[in-house]
Amino acid sequence: MTKKKRENLGVALEIDGLEEKLSQCRRDLEAVDCRLHRTELSPEDRRSLEKEKNSLMSRASNYEKELKLLRQENRKNMLLSVAIFILLALVYAHWTMYCSRGAPRATELLLNSSHVLEQLPL
Repeated sequence: MTKKKRENLGVALEIDGLEEKLSQCRRDLEAVDCRLHRTELSPEDRRSLEKEKNSLMSRASNYEKELKLLRQENRKNMLLSVAIFILLALVYAHWTMYCSRGAPRATELLLNSSHVLEQLPL
């Protein structure tokens, strides 16, 4: 699948579509295999079916390779999402524990500074 199509579709949707294509390819391969073994065929028909079988096997192999790559990409995306989530959780925990509780608020600083300024001798 081209890079542009990958940008438009999510990886999970691509995986679903490719799995469906692989499943159909395997069903077709099984049907061709059954025809090869069940019936008496002329040499020309047998060659044609063998050629179709080889083509289907090659296509299935390509689908499996692409599925493997897409699953790796999906795994990387998932790990990146988890890492971002953990980072955000740590930032939130730090913010709520250390910054909000102990640090004086801006209004408190202003009130205290005005009180201090009043006490300074001019």
